[in-house]
Amino acid sequence: MGDNKIRLGGMALANGVLVHGPKSWACAIRTEDGTLKVAARRKRHRAANIESPLLRGPVRLFDAMAILPQIHRALPEAKLPFQRPGVLAAMFGSATVVRLVRGSPNVGPAAQELVSGLLSVAPAALALRGSDVAAYHGAEHISIGTYEHGEGATKEHERCGSHLVGPLLATTVIGNVLASRAPVELRTPARLGAQLLALAASTEIFGWMVRNPDRKLAKALAKPGHELQHRLATAEPTPEQLEVAEAALAACLELEQE
Repeated sequence: MGDNKIRLGGMALANGVLVHGPKSWACAIRTEDGTLKVAARRKRHRAANIESPLLRGPVRLFDAMAILPQIHRALPEAKLPFQRPGVLAAMFGSATVVRLVRGSPNVGPAAQELVSGLLSVAPAALALRGSDVAAYHGAEHISIGTYEHGEGATKEHERCGSHLVGPLLATTVIGNVLASRAPVELRTPARLGAQLLALAASTEIFGWMVRNPDRKLAKALAKPGHELQHRLATAEPTPEQLEVAEAALAACLELEQE
């Protein structure tokens, strides 16, 4: 990627695409009557200004989540993937099974955390796979990839959040196993701290993976996320869906370059 390119991220909606940069965000959607609507705003929070390794990951996650209420106000027709009843039911079911697994005396601590981590991915995978979300996810990757690398970009992208799956599962298992050894009265705060540290550590590992894509360890850690993208989380978009993603990209870049 050229030095003059702005580092962008994004998220697929059920009827559109969000693209965000260091200073701004833009969202484009296709309404039910076929109209293309676009909204763009300056960010209220700037995660790019945070340099501490322990804070960068959690703050970037907060940065992305803080945009969602703004999108809802600017584009009431926008459909977030996690709003679907099936996804909410999957989240509830996953949380229930995780609680049962962690309370089972027949499952070791490491196995409990590994199974719990895998179950926690299920609602996100369902949200990405449902309706048009996977196709808009592919459109997001193609539009951003074309901006960064030129023609020939595919529906899989090397900086997709799915690549966090491998590092996050590994660090969460390690952190929660250690937290489970804390005294009973300290176990809940220890588990919360372990989850925050796992997020921070996995974000730093992810950054290393992006900078060193040819390393064997980076390839191994990226493999689960790539397979998730390729087989489940993305689909080839239609020209109309790609038009939506390109509109969001153009609006975001316009604000970033002002």
